[in-house]
Amino acid sequence: MRHDVPAESSVGRGRPPHLLADFDRDRAASTARDRAEVSAVPLRAFTEAWAVEVAIARPPETAARLHMLESPAGAVTDPGEARDIAAEISRIRNAAANEAGLRTAGGAAG
Repeated sequence: MRHDVPAESSVGRGRPPHLLADFDRDRAASTARDRAEVSAVPLRAFTEAWAVEVAIARPPETAARLHMLESPAGAVTDPGEARDIAAEISRIRNAAANEAGLRTAGGAAG
């Protein structure tokens, strides 16, 4: 993950306002789990997940494309079309993870 910009300030600055409520809810839940489990894993997972969400939200066209793909994905009945949608969603999320400096199943962090 990139450490040069705090995730919280990245979410707040110029990002869709609906993400802020989700961010705060997820942060509070992860912090509570950290304390309950005496483990840093929930907060680390939260930070990594939100780094990806911020990377997706940063360019509005990427966020719009992902939303367009995810909306009908559950209703698709053709297996080939479902595979194509899943592959493109995966490419978008993997590119965002790479931008955030996270390792993915398909390769190393950038």
